[in-house]
Amino acid sequence: MEKPDNFKTLEELSEIVSELKKQGKKIVFTNGVFDILHKGHVKIIEEMNKLGDVLIVALNSDNSVKRFKGSERPINNENDRAIVIGGLKGVDYIVIFDEDDPLNLLRKLKPDVHVKGGNPIPERVAMEKEIVESYGGELVCLGLVNGYSTTRIVEKMKLG
Repeated sequence: MEKPDNFKTLEELSEIVSELKKQGKKIVFTNGVFDILHKGHVKIIEEMNKLGDVLIVALNSDNSVKRFKGSERPINNENDRAIVIGGLKGVDYIVIFDEDDPLNLLRKLKPDVHVKGGNPIPERVAMEKEIVESYGGELVCLGLVNGYSTTRIVEKMKLG
């Protein structure tokens, strides 16, 4: 299966992050589905790039998305989503994860800044914040770009 050049496994990424931190680089991390890419995604990635030197995007696997969003999602498979998001300016690395939350990735990678965009679930954000702050990192919430939502696009497509 075709993968973007900046796609890495968690093990590969862990080694890369360790080396980047030794170089004094500030690591920014985010996670999400990034199913149907829209202006909101691009704008939020632009904002994330202002927060550090290296941006890692963790994509929910197809199985993870189905558990979270229902059997009709994702619209685009994980490989296609990785290629699209990996092609965006400012995205340095991509990793796909199968869990329902990024807690394991946060524990392993220990990014300096963990960014939540969109409309995060409060209970999940609390757990993520606790992990990030436990090693001296920072959680930043950027919120939604008004009027842009993949769920809204999917609903609009269904209506025709």
